Amino acid sequence: MRILVTGFEPFGGDAVNPSAILAETLAATPVSGAAIVYAILPCAFAPLGATLNAAIAAYRPDVVLGFGLASGRSGVSLERVAINVIDARIPDNLGAQPIDEPVIPGGPAAYFSTLPIKAACALLGEAGIPATVSQTAGTFACNAAFYLARHRAEATAIRAGFVHVPCLPDMPDALGGAPSLDLPSLREAGILIVKACLECNTDRRIAGGSIA
Repeated sequence: MRILVTGFEPFGGDAVNPSAILAETLAATPVSGAAIVYAILPCAFAPLGATLNAAIAAYRPDVVLGFGLASGRSGVSLERVAINVIDARIPDNLGAQPIDEPVIPGGPAAYFSTLPIKAACALLGEAGIPATVSQTAGTFACNAAFYLARHRAEATAIRAGFVHVPCLPDMPDALGGAPSLDLPSLREAGILIVKACLECNTDRRIAGGSIA
């Protein structure tokens, strides 16, 4: 199975983005049954779709597994849904700050992940890695990349989804008290998510919803 792993370039004043480091690390990690390739996406709305589409066209993956940074989240967040809206709290890396605009004009309101997010969450929990199924990927570049990947995959057999990761311990937000995970833990989490994609065509039915 060919798996395209994506991460983002740094944004918001950070010197690094753990999602990019993780994507590159996973592509260099042998996982039985998986051929892992990676692409680093711009944290800018204008070139985001073309960059992602070019990577999908070049690698022709069976799975698109996106990663992005969510500073402040306490663990790995396996995203359930991508919504067709951009509402940027801060400018992107090209200075654009779309507000209440669609990711794709005329596109569906939302797409659900087609990755086994609950199976992956269970594997992470068994490994002692904090993880949850998240009901929102936000409204910034991560959600846009998730939505674009699912939109591209809709007419194909490609499965696609998105995962948010916390800061690395030496990043400014983490030094200021935000939750973090070290790179070995992030790498293990990525490998387990890849293994879930290899092993599960249908997700597990595990209670994991939220009341509010």
